Parts: sequence; C-alpha cells; structure tokens
Amino acid sequence: MYDDVLRRLINAREEIGLGQREVSEHLGMSHSFLSKCETGDRRVDLMELIQLAKLYKKPIQFFFGS
Repeated sequence: MYDDVLRRLINAREEIGLGQREVSEHLGMSHSFLSKCETGDRRVDLMELIQLAKLYKKPIQFFFGS
C-alpha cells in the first residue's frame, strides 16, 4: 500500500510540472529529504503529506485511493 502512496506522490508532483528541487525549496525541506520520501527510504508523516497535498492541489484521500 505504501508503494501506491509513493507512486501517487510522484505522479502528483509531475502533473503540476515541478521537480523535486522546486518542491523542496517551496516547502523549506532539503532535496535529499524529498528524494528519500519518494524512493521509500524515508516515511512521509501526516503533516508532510498534508503540505504536499496542498502544494499539489490534491485532497489527502487522493494518496490513499484505489
């Protein structure tokens, strides 16, 4: 299931045409942090997911849908 969340995170970022560096700068996180989140090397917590969902203009449920 977590792999699906990661795939949706990456797809949502790509849909709005942003790179990892742009997203990390916008949210004040390091590029390596976001990269590790997207590869599954680091878990995304709920507050981080909420920030990403707002930036990507997606409801939080989008990341958990089937």
